[in-house]
Amino acid sequence: MLLIDQLSVELAGVQVLRRIHAPVLTGTTVAVIGRNGAGKTTLLRSIMGLVPVTGGSILLDKAELLTQAAHRRAALGIGYAPEDRVIFPTLTVLQNLRLPAEVLGLSAKDMDLRMAAVLEVVPQLEPMLARSGAALSGGQGKMVALGRALMAGTRMVLLDEPLQGLAPVLAEQYVQSIGRLRRLRPELSVVITESNASLLTGMPDQTWLLERGALSQQQPAAH
Repeated sequence: MLLIDQLSVELAGVQVLRRIHAPVLTGTTVAVIGRNGAGKTTLLRSIMGLVPVTGGSILLDKAELLTQAAHRRAALGIGYAPEDRVIFPTLTVLQNLRLPAEVLGLSAKDMDLRMAAVLEVVPQLEPMLARSGAALSGGQGKMVALGRALMAGTRMVLLDEPLQGLAPVLAEQYVQSIGRLRRLRPELSVVITESNASLLTGMPDQTWLLERGALSQQQPAAH
């Protein structure tokens, strides 16, 4: 379980997150809904150690994440797909996907096992494996970012605005992939940020409403 406890973040003198307190239970999918600028991306970056935290704590199975460097958090089994994808253009899709596993020092056998699991969840990636990262559309890049997050995320994956800007066909494929992920890896916790709650209908177990850096409401999601 991940417990965010009284988390506050201030960036450039602006209070971005205000005493966030919420748990992410093992095996649940949480949607974080809020307008642009509400603090959704900062929340995920705080969990990953990519922004400085000014107060509170983040506990993963009772272990404090804030004492861990960002790369160590990935090693603890947290995968992250940023909103801007960050696909390496000079690498192939396969190399982009394998990169987290290589950085973590996994064996070739373990990398192959994780790759097989990723392709089962996101089968659209298989015909793209030999393609250059520079040749991907924005939507294809989001699918690759999802697969890459899953290569590292054995306990939790954080998906930042994954449906933003996707064509309807790709958005439907992405939602189907999340459905397969929930079915094939029920132990995995998933946190998804989104501005438009309707895009995630039927997907999350719980919804957090984030307004001006504070959680205004937590509620079981309507299915």
